[in-house]
Amino acid sequence: MNTTNSTDQGTARESAARAPRRITSLDALRGFALCGILLVNIPYQLMEMPKRDGDSPVHPVPAFLDLFVHQRFFPVFAFLFGLSFALFLESAARRSPRPRLLLARRLVVLGVLGLAHQQLHPGEALLPYAVFGLLILLPASWLPTRVVLTAGLLGSVASVTLAGGGMASIPGLFLLGLAVARLGVARTLDRRTGQLTVVLVLAVVGAVAATWLEHVHPSAGPYATRIAAAAGLLGAAAYAAGLLLVLRTRLGRPLSAVLEPLGRTALTNYLTATLVVLAAAGPLGLRHSSRWVTAMVLAAAVIAAQTLFSRWWLARFRYGPLEWVLRCLTWWNVVPLRRSQP
Repeated sequence: MNTTNSTDQGTARESAARAPRRITSLDALRGFALCGILLVNIPYQLMEMPKRDGDSPVHPVPAFLDLFVHQRFFPVFAFLFGLSFALFLESAARRSPRPRLLLARRLVVLGVLGLAHQQLHPGEALLPYAVFGLLILLPASWLPTRVVLTAGLLGSVASVTLAGGGMASIPGLFLLGLAVARLGVARTLDRRTGQLTVVLVLAVVGAVAATWLEHVHPSAGPYATRIAAAAGLLGAAAYAAGLLLVLRTRLGRPLSAVLEPLGRTALTNYLTATLVVLAAAGPLGLRHSSRWVTAMVLAAAVIAAQTLFSRWWLARFRYGPLEWVLRCLTWWNVVPLRRSQP
């Protein structure tokens, strides 16, 4: 890897000046999804915390997570990954004659990080994201937008009706994110209040119906996983549209101040959260326990600490720590990190 000289740094700064501004609402949405994913991941990282003690009723915390958190944030993250893929390809095409090579390298690095993360958190997202990115997103970058959008819709429906959600939903959501970015929706969100409102209303109606059905349908029933997957997708759409609308209100500024830094350093926060949770599990006695309230307090503490760290870091540096490493390996160059270069 070659160290940048003054000419390289000047070129990088000029390219950054020409590049479009970050879409801060999407950073906030990514941070919001990251918070929900942490709540879902903790029980799996702590070796499947039981939802009940003996014959006692299901603990209210896992019951709440099942109905309002589980499968509601993973789709948002997957959709944003596909959308970010398109934005990065657009940006890379302005600065490199081989933008897809950069994307392939970026996905390989993510896959290596995911493989290492799998050792601590089996079932994590980075490795399948990298694999599906190489197998689905990269080839789709040559396809017309109409084909990508149709494939994304069909893939998302099939993942619910045939596979019951889970990892099977990744390809369809990736393609939907790619298509939405190509259609220019991401950069015109501020002009789409009416459309977001329609999405919110429809998604809430569908999510409420699917969540009620998920609650009353036996968990061991033949359609349980499909109902849960449908409720998750609809809930994810409702949460995303709702947050994007709330960000335009008076609550938007303080809410964005919390979520935006988390989203801009999502890779760093996603991986370090696993280390913190596993390190705290022993002293807090959480492994194989039913201490759900303690686990949720731990999650809140992790989110609070990561928010403070992310704000402090981004005030001084352009990218999060691991985001910078990923960027350097993607471009195979040491890119400027500090906000004020000498």
